[in-house]
Amino acid sequence: MTPRESFILLPVGALYGALTRARLALYRSGLLSVRRVGAPVLSVGNITTGGTGKTPLVEWLARAVALRERKRVCILTRGYGREDERQRVVVSDGKRVLADARTGGDEPLLLAESLVGVAAVVCDADRAGAARWAMENLGSEVFILDDGFQHLRIARDLDILTVDATNPFGGGRLLPRGHLREPLKGIRRADLIVVTRMEQAVDIERLRTELKRLSGGRPVLLSRARTRAVRPLADSAASETVSADSLPQPVAAFCGIGNPTAFFTHLRNGGHTPAYTRAFPDHHVYTQADAASLSNDARNAGARLLLTTAKDAVKLRSLEFDLPCYVLEIELEFDADDEASIVGLIDKTLSTFKRPA
Repeated sequence: MTPRESFILLPVGALYGALTRARLALYRSGLLSVRRVGAPVLSVGNITTGGTGKTPLVEWLARAVALRERKRVCILTRGYGREDERQRVVVSDGKRVLADARTGGDEPLLLAESLVGVAAVVCDADRAGAARWAMENLGSEVFILDDGFQHLRIARDLDILTVDATNPFGGGRLLPRGHLREPLKGIRRADLIVVTRMEQAVDIERLRTELKRLSGGRPVLLSRARTRAVRPLADSAASETVSADSLPQPVAAFCGIGNPTAFFTHLRNGGHTPAYTRAFPDHHVYTQADAASLSNDARNAGARLLLTTAKDAVKLRSLEFDLPCYVLEIELEFDADDEASIVGLIDKTLSTFKRPA
């Protein structure tokens, strides 16, 4: 952003900040009501725009609650980028995937496919209403609120804030001049902070110390992104995998996610230096023309194959590429001590939950 553009947006940013502070104050005062759903709610959100690694953490939490705590889990999400965001869409009932990317959104579909047999996924702007429906119709016992840090209408029992180590504070400015959704003092609302992509941080301990200061001493856990699997695009919803080391080099990489630089850096750290990269807008809807252009540009750069993310893959299966296209699946990983800490917090949250009378 140029100095002129920043100056022009200055009053817009001031207005956005004033409206954000007013909204938060209304919830703190009780003039805007917070609704309880009658079951534990674990919220995962961020304080900045763009990809902070929320989706892998939501998946990790769903598995932890379903497999360790033996609870029926439902993920509640708005489903950005779907066809009609006013409509309630059951992307998965926990046993079957029931929607596609167009009707359910790319991230909800990715979660639904990854968590078949583990968790249901429901898209609805009214997440409290969706929770009540899921309790009645799916038998849901625990809810994970996706992108919920600013969604204050629904009460949460554990508020987890994700912070991207590659861009933790969004440039220090509120939207639209920067990437902060709200002032940094909002970090104090979090019960727990999870730093993502720690492997890409310049000084991770300095960041951890700063987050402890800003949050008033909340626990700060560190996580890293690791490659879980590489699959051919045609089989990205199935079980076939290939060795990442066996992929012919050089590769080309593309994605339409909130933090494309983090994806390209992850590839380089894994030994795949792309001869060509292209970043599309977040939630981009791909066309056959995109596939043809990517194949052509990648081949001209000398690449022998294309690599993309699992989030993009759910929107690419109907397209044809002139180069082999592979999907890199990423999962979240904690060190043993930090994993024990978050598991302990989950267990405490669920064991102390009291159903409203």
